[in-house]
Amino acid sequence: MQAPLRWVLWDVKDTLLKVRASVGEQYCREAARMGLSLSPVEVDTAFRQVYRSYSSRYPNYGIAQGLGGEAWWTGVVRDTLSQCRVQDPALLNTLANNLYYNFCNAENWEVFPDSKKALESCSSLGLKLGVVSNFDSRLEAILHSCGLLSHFSFLITSEKAGVAKPSPTIFNQALQKCGVPADCVAHVGDHYVNDYVTPRSVGIHGFLLDRHNRHNRAEVPQEHRLGSLEELPSRLQRHMD
Repeated sequence: MQAPLRWVLWDVKDTLLKVRASVGEQYCREAARMGLSLSPVEVDTAFRQVYRSYSSRYPNYGIAQGLGGEAWWTGVVRDTLSQCRVQDPALLNTLANNLYYNFCNAENWEVFPDSKKALESCSSLGLKLGVVSNFDSRLEAILHSCGLLSHFSFLITSEKAGVAKPSPTIFNQALQKCGVPADCVAHVGDHYVNDYVTPRSVGIHGFLLDRHNRHNRAEVPQEHRLGSLEELPSRLQRHMD
């Protein structure tokens, strides 16, 4: 007999909310306030290259190298814009700091239309909710500004945890906070390895959110796939009886 479900853990980015405009557009908008005219396409291309490089050289916000989220992201911004011929160090620092704090604001994020209702439905079923996210310390401010923070009993970010998905360690930290066995916990997210394979490896029920039908994987049973968060409450109820 299976244990009844008590908790639902959530991924955040691209599960509950997404960046409202492209990175190139956001960086260019801030640069325009400083009198600079940059190409969003060029900035996007530079950003992807720099982001990949930083993620490889300084994984999980460079915690192990003594960086942390703010130093990591401001470094990414400076290096991205310097590739786009912005050379003044003081200007680069100002732009990097402004953009780092801009991303705490709700206007830079779009909450998916099904997110709030799904969170409310889970709470009304008597389930407690937590967050497990490969995010930096701004996550609490972002969720607050987007009107989602009050739904959650705890947040675990990879910056604070010192370890990122797909390491099972971050899910074990979450299980300690939940205080129940893994089979009383579900996790919802959009990344096949991070949000489905890894939580299942520690005994958590994994649900893969696939809004655009991109994960054509035979190893994900239909009952573990969600085309929308609207489908989640009825799936969870099956594990509560």
